[in-house]
Amino acid sequence: MAGTVLITGAARRIGRALALGLARHGWDIALHYHRSRQEAESAAEQVRQAGRTCELFPADLSDPQAVRTLIPRVFEKCPHCRVLINNASIFKRAPLSETTEDLFDRHFAINVRAPLFLSKDFAARCGEGGQIVNLLDAKIERTFTPYFAYALSKKALAAFTELAARELAPRVRVNGVCPGLILPPEGEGPEYLARLAKKIPAGRPGAVDDVVRAVLFLLENEFVTGQILFADGGEHLG
Repeated sequence: MAGTVLITGAARRIGRALALGLARHGWDIALHYHRSRQEAESAAEQVRQAGRTCELFPADLSDPQAVRTLIPRVFEKCPHCRVLINNASIFKRAPLSETTEDLFDRHFAINVRAPLFLSKDFAARCGEGGQIVNLLDAKIERTFTPYFAYALSKKALAAFTELAARELAPRVRVNGVCPGLILPPEGEGPEYLARLAKKIPAGRPGAVDDVVRAVLFLLENEFVTGQILFADGGEHLG
């Protein structure tokens, strides 16, 4: 496929893997990042080594003004942008009893509000055949309370995925991908994944390439919209 894909939060972790994986499949990359400039520049260099172009777009997605200007900036440099991947998110541990207004607001600003308004602005510019993919979490199928605001924000983003797919059809397709045990949280090591993997049907952690392949499936199948694809080794089955 020809065209450019905008990936938010693409300097590190799954976002970076998506940028590099999609570049290998022929996509040019519009790479959004916030604070991770060095990692973003490194990822951009790897994309270029794969023979694709990569433009960098710094923005704080908790700032409504930065969200409003991101899509116009991207289309000014990448007029053939055809895909938006809403990957950027925050993931802070706190049960309901410890959830502050600030923690709640930050999760919903970055994990819900930014994807919603980026999607709105993208859909207004991308033309026929545009696509949006929202990165969710396998935990949306569970009552997962240790990360209360995070879990609630991802459930809200899943609902938005289905609502947007209905409203934007047939011009723009909207789908979601739910990664499972792919990367450990910040501060945790491989033993974290190995311990939790014993509880899921696959019996092992996944890899970032599993998420890349899930996204590629959604991009390539033009008869799929409003779907939420679990790349989680069966974790959502409980």
